[in-house]
Amino acid sequence: MLWIGICVGTVIGLLLATAGTALAGSLNPVVGPGGADSQMFTLEQIYQRLTSGAAGAKMTAFSEPAAGPGSGTMHTLDEIMAKAPALDASNGATTVNVTSGKTFWGLTAGQWGLQTGTAAASTYPAPVHKTGQTISLYAGDDGALQKGLAWPNPRFTDNGNGTVSDNLTGLIWLKNARCLGYMTWASALASANGLASGSCGLTDGSAAGDWRLPNINEMLSLVEYHDIALNPLPNGNPFSIIMSTYWTSTHYGTIRRVVSVDWNEGIEVTSNEYQTYYVWAVRGGQ
Repeated sequence: MLWIGICVGTVIGLLLATAGTALAGSLNPVVGPGGADSQMFTLEQIYQRLTSGAAGAKMTAFSEPAAGPGSGTMHTLDEIMAKAPALDASNGATTVNVTSGKTFWGLTAGQWGLQTGTAAASTYPAPVHKTGQTISLYAGDDGALQKGLAWPNPRFTDNGNGTVSDNLTGLIWLKNARCLGYMTWASALASANGLASGSCGLTDGSAAGDWRLPNINEMLSLVEYHDIALNPLPNGNPFSIIMSTYWTSTHYGTIRRVVSVDWNEGIEVTSNEYQTYYVWAVRGGQ
């Protein structure tokens, strides 16, 4: 009996020692609240991402709110869920509905989540949007026919983070088109490409390399021809712009002549690369 008691005591002792080893360790968190691994997005930022595509920036440290959530300052989980794409096995997009190489959110059973299109580009030719001209001088002119892809309403969305989304082209523009100043073309290319969150009123989480100088087609896509004598930009646009000449990234082949846009009239002009013009940055696009 004594031998059995010693054996049982030994086994119990080993189990307790093993349990002690398993439970040993620091109870402190791996990183503090201000650590990089503790940073996270807020529910409001997720809502805005689903609504406008705004990149957002992770919360670096917690601070107690000064007041409780109010109208327009927070959204419920139900509201966030309502913004998320829903499965639609009958009419939802599949890979063959989207141009090859273009990404989209799958909306059919078996193709849910982020997908890459497989359709030939010729299946979905790029549409040409309307010019905005509504005044007709003669039968058959643009004002009478108004051909092209209709503009969405609203045309622009101010994302509240220093950026403006063009709901027609999908491009994201720097709201403050005055910020980067004026310079030579080479400097303009570098300045636009070096733009990042924290500059020019940006709080979008963008990094250097995300922004660029727009090409001539992208810049001219902003021109509205109805009231061009008064303002070449569409009515109600939220931009802060100087009505002067702005660089684009487009030049004529090997000739050192750069295409720019004069926003006094919304027209294309050619310039020597060593002239000094204003800089307006854009991101996104295909």
